[in-house]
Amino acid sequence: MTTSNTSTTSTASNHEEIDIRRLLGILLDHKKWVMASVLGFALIGIVYASLATPIYRADALVQIESDSPGNNPLQEVTSLLGEKPPTLSEIEIIRSRMVLGQAVDLLNLDINVAPVTLPIIGAFFERQGIGRPGFASGWGYAFSGETIAVSEMPMADAYLGKTFTLEVQDSYTYRLRDADGESLGSGKVGQLSTFLNGDVAMRVTSIQAPAGAEFTVQHVPRLAAINGLRGRFEVGEAGSETGILSWSLTGPDPDAAKKTLNTIADIYYSQNVQRQSEEARKSLEFLNTQVPQIRSQLNESEEKLNEYRESKDSVDLSLETKSVLERIVNLESQLNELEMSEAEISQRFTKSHPTYQALLEKKAQLQRERDNLDKQVKGLPETQQEILRLQRDVEVTNEIYVQLLNKVQETKIAEASTVGNVRILDGAEVLPAPVAPNKPLLVAVAIIVGLIVGVAAVFLRALFNRGIETQEQIEDLGLPVYATIPLSDEQGKLNRRVKRSGKEYARSYPSGLLAARNPADVSVEALRGLRTSLHFAMLEAGNNRLMITGPSPGVGKSFVSVNLATVCAQAGQRVLVVDADMRKGQIHSAFGAASENGLSDVLSGKQGLEQVIRPVDKVDNLHYVARGMAPPNPSELLMTPRFSEFLAQVSERFDLVIVDSPPILAVTDAAIIGKQMGTTLMLARFQTNPVKELELAIGRLRTAGVEPRGAIFNAVERKAATEYGYGYYHYSYK
Repeated sequence: MTTSNTSTTSTASNHEEIDIRRLLGILLDHKKWVMASVLGFALIGIVYASLATPIYRADALVQIESDSPGNNPLQEVTSLLGEKPPTLSEIEIIRSRMVLGQAVDLLNLDINVAPVTLPIIGAFFERQGIGRPGFASGWGYAFSGETIAVSEMPMADAYLGKTFTLEVQDSYTYRLRDADGESLGSGKVGQLSTFLNGDVAMRVTSIQAPAGAEFTVQHVPRLAAINGLRGRFEVGEAGSETGILSWSLTGPDPDAAKKTLNTIADIYYSQNVQRQSEEARKSLEFLNTQVPQIRSQLNESEEKLNEYRESKDSVDLSLETKSVLERIVNLESQLNELEMSEAEISQRFTKSHPTYQALLEKKAQLQRERDNLDKQVKGLPETQQEILRLQRDVEVTNEIYVQLLNKVQETKIAEASTVGNVRILDGAEVLPAPVAPNKPLLVAVAIIVGLIVGVAAVFLRALFNRGIETQEQIEDLGLPVYATIPLSDEQGKLNRRVKRSGKEYARSYPSGLLAARNPADVSVEALRGLRTSLHFAMLEAGNNRLMITGPSPGVGKSFVSVNLATVCAQAGQRVLVVDADMRKGQIHSAFGAASENGLSDVLSGKQGLEQVIRPVDKVDNLHYVARGMAPPNPSELLMTPRFSEFLAQVSERFDLVIVDSPPILAVTDAAIIGKQMGTTLMLARFQTNPVKELELAIGRLRTAGVEPRGAIFNAVERKAATEYGYGYYHYSYK
């Protein structure tokens, strides 16, 4: 059992190895296809990279400081608690419609003006600075240096996003057309011209283009323009928790990208300063409301203290009581500062915020210390307690009043000197080289795609090409293979030479007679082997007639017939080749002659036998019969007694009669002819006829009572796929 498993595993491994080697062989056989695909896609990539619009990038660097120089004094607690720079929040502010929308409005980014250029190459000419040639005068295309400027384009919402065409009339007038080419009217430079009953208006500020030049104009919705700008705009923190933001903006126009990025930076800086100043102003308003109240409380506390002293004859405090008083006043002052800070922070944070929680915790701690001092005060004499209480009210209120006055002055200074917490470190600059398209990467990707497409095409072709590739595939159908004929390169060259030189060359060297022209060719040597095999096979045949047929056209029946006849004639036999394909037979072309006066003429009674049998020059003992004029009923002619009489007469006059018949799957002629043949051979072409097709052809013959004696495997090529996959049987003797 173990041996069987091992054998099975080994067999599977061998099959897998053979499949992999066959795939490699297929690639080697079609390496020209793959290379052509790679070169084609590489050329496409190079052309696209050359014609594609380059995209440039402008960069800027901005710092978000944790504390601005003019920071609001009421936010000291936030600073003490180590609040980090809110870079994530600032990034969202920068990308907001508040900032980008102002840039769109200032730069008219919602108005798109583009020249109508020559298809495909127009944009390339414009980038290269190629101006309008003289012969292009009046063309409806714009060339390099031809521009217009549109400052505003108000229109009804129904026309937002619609594309209009502006045609230059002269330096001061233009004509506007809609998408259908209908004229909407004319306008003048500098004027707000209206169209479509006032639903569309346009102000063109300048025209730098000759008459006839055209430009497309479009006013996109403001939100779409903002989103388009946001799609080209990137903001990210440079490093971790550095507070430095890197900005970048891409676009086809480097100057426009630089201008737009600088505009966004200016807008953001301005709104940041305005926001900081607004915070200081609100703090100042709050302080101004508190100053009169604290001043009134201070006056009231002083009056109460003076009245009590007068009533008690100027009672003074002891040193210990004065110490307690100073500590209480200090605590009250700190608590008051925290309350003012809490009033400010409550406008920005909720009580669950860490900053707010820290402030409340510090406030609770100071209140506990104050409660402890209040307990000490309760142990003093009643007079001392009252004096301490009144004195505390006066000093605490006075301390608060002084603090408020100081805060008011500090806040006024902060409001006047607000510069925000934003600093533009590097203004916008455009990189000298475009960032897209990446030409080397684009060409590399094109090459890879070409390689993938080429390999996939080769494998798909191999997958759908089920043509026979080995002799064993034919023998599996129960048909012995009498000969394997390699594909002749010499025959291909000979056919091409005949086409170039005409009939005169064909008469001197018949194009189909490779056996006469190049007897040492490998195909001819294979036909000699077929001649030997047929000699023994036909000994048992009923007559000396041999029919060569095939499943489909184009398998090489005529080539095999005439060259087999030639090698047999060279061996001393008197041979006749008959072209029985009266529809499309081409044997006459192999000898450089016409098709008239052939088999169809004999069968129809128009010619006699002697008139249709033609000898072949330069090849002794070889004769042939052409197909004759194409008849309307070839099958019926083959079924007449004249065909049988014809075969009987030529069989007596010649040692071997080779009949080239039509393909069996195309017409029934081969079945009719085969009934009178002593030997029938089926011809299959390498990688052309599938096994199923060959099996069907054999079955068609057997159904008609014709038993094929064997097969000929024609036009076998030495390919890596078959050599690696199945082995290649190729022998030569030199």
